[in-house]
Amino acid sequence: MIKKTKRKSFGIKVTVDDGLFEKALRTFRRKVDNSGLIKELKERESYTKPSIERKLAKNRAIKRWQKKQRLSRV
Repeated sequence: MIKKTKRKSFGIKVTVDDGLFEKALRTFRRKVDNSGLIKELKERESYTKPSIERKLAKNRAIKRWQKKQRLSRV
């Protein structure tokens, strides 16, 4: 006996109410932006070595610190 289970669909869903496609599209874009899906896809496009990731993270931290120093002087 094979038992069928209800499959849960993962992903982002938006319903179109009263034919307002533009509103549904805006809602969909907002949900995609908030979920971080595009960012994750861009990160997965190519592999970066862990040493390069650490180097980039360190450079970003230095730039944040320099910006904070600049703003505190003003």
